Amino acid sequence: MVADDLPGEGAMTALHPNQIWLLRIRGLITVVTMVLPIIVLDLALRDQHLLPAGLAPGLFALTGLIALILLPKRRYRGWAYREGEDELHIRHGLLMRVQTVVPFGRVQHIDTTQGPIERRLGLSTLILHTAGTRSATVALPGLREVDAEQMRDRIRAKIRQDLV
Repeated sequence: MVADDLPGEGAMTALHPNQIWLLRIRGLITVVTMVLPIIVLDLALRDQHLLPAGLAPGLFALTGLIALILLPKRRYRGWAYREGEDELHIRHGLLMRVQTVVPFGRVQHIDTTQGPIERRLGLSTLILHTAGTRSATVALPGLREVDAEQMRDRIRAKIRQDLV
């Protein structure tokens, strides 16, 4: 998959489409954890007649459902990356667009991580730890597990080659 290009640069690659499902599942967990206390509060205050029964939980649930439908696709489209010869370009963000360039010569070590949901969806996150203090850890989520491992190995080989 190809995403928008950076000006004067090669094509950017989009994240794996399963990243949309990962964002939706994480969002669902957040919505449920926010709506459950509101349901409990609504039940506890039902004798007070402050609001019609179920109104507050219903509104929160409806808002969460709309967010689960719209936001994950937008967040997904905000991410792209390109592996260059000597650096990794990562672009992300909706309102605030962030473009990060990680020179391979600055990479200290590389990790790939997977949570239980990512593992189920076959996704992995590549994490580059660089020298320095500001933005010393750069994460690239939404990669297929195989692609993350291959990218990690290619970057490691380039770093070793530069050391020789």
